[in-house]
Amino acid sequence: MKKLILSASLLMLLFSCAENDSTDLVSATNEVAHRGCASHDVLLNKLNEDPKLANRMNEIESFTELAIKEGRLVNGKIEIPVVVNVLYKTTAENISLAQIQSQIDVLNKDFNATNSDFNNVPSAFTGVKANVGITFVLDAVVRKSTTKSSWRTDDSMKKSNKGGIAPTSPTTKLNLWVCNMSGGILGYAQFPGGSSATDGVVIDNNAMGTNGSASAPFNLGRTATHEVGHWMNLRHIWGDATCGSDLVNDTPSHNTANYGCPSFPHYSTCSGTPIEMTMNYMDYTDDACMYMFSNDQKSRMLTIFASGGARNTFAQP
Repeated sequence: MKKLILSASLLMLLFSCAENDSTDLVSATNEVAHRGCASHDVLLNKLNEDPKLANRMNEIESFTELAIKEGRLVNGKIEIPVVVNVLYKTTAENISLAQIQSQIDVLNKDFNATNSDFNNVPSAFTGVKANVGITFVLDAVVRKSTTKSSWRTDDSMKKSNKGGIAPTSPTTKLNLWVCNMSGGILGYAQFPGGSSATDGVVIDNNAMGTNGSASAPFNLGRTATHEVGHWMNLRHIWGDATCGSDLVNDTPSHNTANYGCPSFPHYSTCSGTPIEMTMNYMDYTDDACMYMFSNDQKSRMLTIFASGGARNTFAQP
């Protein structure tokens, strides 16, 4: 069930080997109207644009591996202030405060294992299901009317000179942009190590929260849970490559992304034919069918908030 945690020296190999697989996956999700997350593709673009980003991410990976090995996780409380930036052209896109708060509520439940479907975790994985223990508080809502019908994954929604909204205090607040995304993309996040000027998470307005414009099967707020996982340094569970590595030990190897609501058990054809953890938040299943993080995913997330970690400025003493 365990898979190798890649060293930082192999991190770029992971990115380069996964590029074609990732592009194919995003195209497939758009064609069949299933979950589409652009985080990996955005990362590949940023690595091409910024030669120093790979070094910064390699350093974060080295720190993460060593901190987990030595048990140096977070020291103190992690309460994340969230600034929600709403970009709208239509009334429906100008989502209500109730819809925004419903998303904050989902994040708090999912990251503290108080979501009701946490009890649905199969016995095969109950030994590794995790309470991450991170809380979220709505700090502010910023709204801006726009003439744009949709937004792309070029970070323009994060730039005021491109018609977007610049992030608020991105080193101490999680900025979450809500807008109408194009190309079937439900959201994307910036991994640790990127520029603070574009740091945060983007969510399509139809995948935000549990009411208002949220549309099934992505109306339970799990798109944000998935994307915040990326923001906290989690990879897709299939490693964005066939039987790839997500840099986590206690998640099974997946052939590729899973969609919809797979029947349990769903077996991988990767080495050892493990049962795939399709209910993990970092897969591509529907909102109703993803409801757990694993213990090693928890460790990976908490490491970035530890002293010396990439998001230590979010940890309170």
